[in-house]
Amino acid sequence: MCLGIPGEVIEIHPEQRDLAKVNVSGVRRMVNIGLLCDDPPAPGEWVLIHVGFALSKIDEHEAAAAMEFLEGIGQAYEDEIAAFRESLIE
Repeated sequence: MCLGIPGEVIEIHPEQRDLAKVNVSGVRRMVNIGLLCDDPPAPGEWVLIHVGFALSKIDEHEAAAAMEFLEGIGQAYEDEIAAFRESLIE
């Protein structure tokens, strides 16, 4: 099962503007934000991430609700965080 997980944008890569460092439950990784080129996220904003790509911007309330739901489903969430932790898009 693949899930979209919320992550907070920490910084935009200075040389590759389609990459951003995000924080997902304490795991920091680079993700591709190129799909959001019409309205790119800024540091402090939240995005919904799937397989290393930010699919949409979400607000902090939506991010908290999504995290609460994901944490409640148990193993699928743990698997998604483990996959995110292992991904390297840098």
